[in-house]
Amino acid sequence: MNTENETLMRQARESLKGNWLLAVGTFLVYLLIALIPSSIKYVGFIISLLISGPFALGLAIFSLSIARGQEAKMEQIFDGFKLFSKALLTYLLMVVIVLLWMLLLIIPGIIAGLSYSMTFYILADDNSLEPMAALDKSKQMMDGHKWKLFFLGLMFFGLALLCIFTLGIGFLWLLPFMHITMAKFYDDIKPAAASEQKHVPSF
Repeated sequence: MNTENETLMRQARESLKGNWLLAVGTFLVYLLIALIPSSIKYVGFIISLLISGPFALGLAIFSLSIARGQEAKMEQIFDGFKLFSKALLTYLLMVVIVLLWMLLLIIPGIIAGLSYSMTFYILADDNSLEPMAALDKSKQMMDGHKWKLFFLGLMFFGLALLCIFTLGIGFLWLLPFMHITMAKFYDDIKPAAASEQKHVPSF
């Protein structure tokens, strides 16, 4: 499918109806925990690096549950820690690859970030995948969809600027909205990616 970004955002708002309190509360808990390492001298950065991958996976699991109309629970954001090593390695590989491209030029770095943006949603759907396999699948899935995601990011950037005028409080609503929309984006392009993969000729 190739659903318009505005439609995906509207679908995300519909999925969040009746779930806003849960979503805002969940992301607030995540933010509070994620900010703790910044107050710890010397080892704070390392702790932050260690928990980023598992939390990214947990947030993907939580976001997909809401986006698909399934039962979502706050505890899901901690599910990534059940696959700690895999989530951490996936995150580290993604960061290293994007940074290496960023060292060349900003634009290749942005393209790399867009290419691997679906990685944790893919891992949330199939945690049997190895880190590089999930990254490669994201790159393949995003082929032909990077511009669309880039413009979606610009739309959210505009909303983020508005949140600044709320003294940052608006971000508590924007963050779940962004993640649920990203989950919708993933589900929207997944069937097309699967179809293209089936039609790849074998030699």
